[in-house]
Amino acid sequence: QVRLMESGGGSVQAGSSLRLSCVGTIDTTIYHMGWFRQAPGKERERVAFIQRGSGITYYDDPVKGRFTISQDKEKNTLYLQMNSLKPEDTAMYFCAARYATGWYPDRYGPDDFGYWGQGTQVTVSS
Repeated sequence: QVRLMESGGGSVQAGSSLRLSCVGTIDTTIYHMGWFRQAPGKERERVAFIQRGSGITYYDDPVKGRFTISQDKEKNTLYLQMNSLKPEDTAMYFCAARYATGWYPDRYGPDDFGYWGQGTQVTVSS
């Protein structure tokens, strides 16, 4: 059974940094992992993905250059380092896993991921 649990969210000022963690009971050699976020009243949107095994990463444009996705395979933990946070980054952040069949990160949406954590809230004030 796949279980994912996020932590590390909080309330910070614009320009600050946070690191989100996602601990999972999951074999990262067969699952792609990713981060999504959802702001109030908005659809869930993708943030970043990491390819199983190789560690190749993908970032959506709003976070490119500011966020870094990484994983520690020994600890079964996925990370999202968020720097230079902006008020528009305010959202509930979710980690997710997708059984790895191909690698098409520019096409992935929430429906492409079958396993989800419960989310961790990030609030950025100006």
